[in-house]
Amino acid sequence: MKGDLKQLQSQLQIQFHDAVLLKQAFTHASYVNEHRFNQHQDNERLEFLGDAVLELTVSEYLYNLLPDRPEGELTKLRAAIVCEPSLVRFAESLGFGRYVLLGKGEELTGGRTRPALLADVFESFVGALYLDQGLETARRFLDNHVFPLVETDGKLQMQMSDFKTELQELIQHHGMGTLEYRIIEERGPAHEREFVSEVYMAGRSLGSGSGRSKKEAEQQAAAAALLRLKEDGA
Repeated sequence: MKGDLKQLQSQLQIQFHDAVLLKQAFTHASYVNEHRFNQHQDNERLEFLGDAVLELTVSEYLYNLLPDRPEGELTKLRAAIVCEPSLVRFAESLGFGRYVLLGKGEELTGGRTRPALLADVFESFVGALYLDQGLETARRFLDNHVFPLVETDGKLQMQMSDFKTELQELIQHHGMGTLEYRIIEERGPAHEREFVSEVYMAGRSLGSGSGRSKKEAEQQAAAAALLRLKEDGA
């Protein structure tokens, strides 16, 4: 079912100054190919811009949310938020699929619900919003409609967890002993050093992990240990 872009603006409580720009954000290349004489523009350039805006705003969000995390962890978390499955989830939560202008062939083959198309439309909308009203409005849109979904995403929450603290609490709760972290290997050139850490309890290895810093490697080792202990029923 197609939707009216006025309805979308009302839903989002955002009024575009340039209605043509908003329409372009939801115009798929297949629609343009079938309406060549109407001078429509597809959303591919807006998608390119929206991707960059998302990279910046998500980076800023994570930087402020997780002040103690190293660069490597923040990079992985950002990738998890701006990956296609996450963007599809954001688009679906806002009903973006209803508003896309598609060619007949794309419509008949289910393009309105195709994950790659939905992810592209979400990026295009962010790019259009940035052009129309600037970075602050784009940031506010994400604060209101996207970041709350991130904060309730169980998988992402696991990634954001402080694994070392969680492991320590589990060990203490069960009275299992004392933890010890050891850097067992350093590899790569000085400017791209990678550390490998192993976590032990009573001389027994619980898990290992690697990272661009010793702290990140220890966090990954703790995550592996948590997974092992939980699989063992701890």
